[in-house]
Amino acid sequence: MSGDGGYRSGFAAILGRPNVGKSTLLNALVGEKVAIVSDKPQTTRSRVLGVMSMPGGQIVFLDTPGLTQARNKLGEYMQSAAYDSLTGADAIVIVAACGAVGPKDRAIIEKFAKRKLPKILVLNKTDCAPRETIARDLQSFNAPPYDQYDAVLPLSAMTGDGVDTLRGLLFERMPEGPRYFPDDMITDQPEYMLCAELIREKALARLREEVPHGIGVEVQRVEKISSGLTEIHANIYVERAAHKGIVLGKHGRMLQAIGTQARLDIEKLLATHVSLQLWVKVREDWRNRADDLRTLGYARERG
Repeated sequence: MSGDGGYRSGFAAILGRPNVGKSTLLNALVGEKVAIVSDKPQTTRSRVLGVMSMPGGQIVFLDTPGLTQARNKLGEYMQSAAYDSLTGADAIVIVAACGAVGPKDRAIIEKFAKRKLPKILVLNKTDCAPRETIARDLQSFNAPPYDQYDAVLPLSAMTGDGVDTLRGLLFERMPEGPRYFPDDMITDQPEYMLCAELIREKALARLREEVPHGIGVEVQRVEKISSGLTEIHANIYVERAAHKGIVLGKHGRMLQAIGTQARLDIEKLLATHVSLQLWVKVREDWRNRADDLRTLGYARERG
């Protein structure tokens, strides 16, 4: 595919520790919801691609799992997905939470400062930080090795404040290149995966303690029943029998609430009425089983 005359395009990887707002930032940059969000660590488990097209160019964003210590095979996959996103990247966006920048954040920021490609450090969540905190954080990055970043930008992915500035900074740094995706395409994720992620998002929002980390969702069937109705069958997997009861809830009410909330979002996604059938099943220690990881879509891409 050849490049259009003067057309700019490229790939920008979004990296950082868990819970700094990377997925919220991706959604804000693209202008549509392509990644699920929650206040739970490890919400993003795979590389999520979001496409932002504009007159004269296109930026393909790669949202990644939070950089942290892997504790199981799923964790190893997640860290591989994060670092694999750097292959072929034309720019890097490192994200930290304003007012909550700790030693582990700084270690990541300093590590990527050495990368020889355009990079922007984003201090997200300014809507939650006082002005003096924002000023203090900015001042703390006004010295080597942080001066190797093209820009240190405070913004709020939640409110959108500063997001246009980030788009502009990245677009200026994109090389001339082809139109990688059609202008009306915003993600490469198949519908069944988007549906599975929306179900998992609603489960994350309602479940507490260690249960969310052990949840996986597999959409087994998406069937168009009529022009205005789609039927979806999905399994929610948990690692322990005790967790099955928690996900089901008393008289099945928890599962019903998860299903109702997920169905509403899926109907928006598919632009049709949806009949969502959910089952809860136990797969012990699935996060350490290669076959289960592949079944749930957590298989490392080979290229």
